[in-house]
Amino acid sequence: MSEYTKALGARLRSIRSQQGLSLHGVEEKSRGRWKAVVVGSYERGDRNVTVERLAELAEFYGVPASELLPATRATPSPPRDALPRLVIDLEQLSTVSPDAAAALSRYAATIQSQRGDYNGRVLSIRQEDLRSLAVIYDDSPGRLTEQLIEWGVLAPEARRAVTAE
Repeated sequence: MSEYTKALGARLRSIRSQQGLSLHGVEEKSRGRWKAVVVGSYERGDRNVTVERLAELAEFYGVPASELLPATRATPSPPRDALPRLVIDLEQLSTVSPDAAAALSRYAATIQSQRGDYNGRVLSIRQEDLRSLAVIYDDSPGRLTEQLIEWGVLAPEARRAVTAE
């Protein structure tokens, strides 16, 4: 079994797990279209998955097919410490006016659900998430960042992440 096959299987398992599905849950949700034993063999790397089947599985999971593919060495990863992390303080968010924070609270809950991350204290978000939130709030990422800092939900260092764009 190649390293790529192992990585592809791990990626498939990760996507399935993020959706809160067991192998049998996949079979039930797909009404038998995807057999638990087949999906499990893809995840373990015991069975090769065709491009066509991978595309169908991506459609079933509701994700772009590219999300099922593992990163390759040719894909450069961004430097981890180049920009400050964007970390939402969920405890502080709970103190913000519900009217003002409703959209951010729903967005954070969705991310937590997708990740299966329910620590309840903090939530890391990506710059793309901040841009999406800015669209939701009908504001620019810079102004939204300032608002979130004012609420105490983001650390002031988050300004550097926005101004670096």
